[in-house]
Amino acid sequence: MDVVIERACGMDVHKDNITACIITPEGKEIQTFSTKTVFLLQLVDWIKQHRCTHVAMESTSVYWKPIVNLLEAEDIEFLVVNAQHMK
Repeated sequence: MDVVIERACGMDVHKDNITACIITPEGKEIQTFSTKTVFLLQLVDWIKQHRCTHVAMESTSVYWKPIVNLLEAEDIEFLVVNAQHMK
C-alpha cells in the first residue's frame, strides 16, 4: 500500500534564499523567502497556514539546519534529500 501525503512542502534551500512549493488538494503555491530569521519564521508560518504535515528539502552545504530547527519546534516532519529524489 502506498502512503499518500495530502499536504506537503518541497524546498530548495540556498545560502541567500529558499524556494518553497506547497501542494495541497486545493492546488500548488510557490514562494521565495530570504534566509534571515524573520523570513524563516514567515516560511514556517506559511507552512502551518497550509496545514502541511511533511516537508522535504534539497540543500547544499549546511543551509538547511536553521530550517530544521524551526520545523522540529513545530512538530512538522522533515526530510533532507538528494536533489534527484525531489523530482
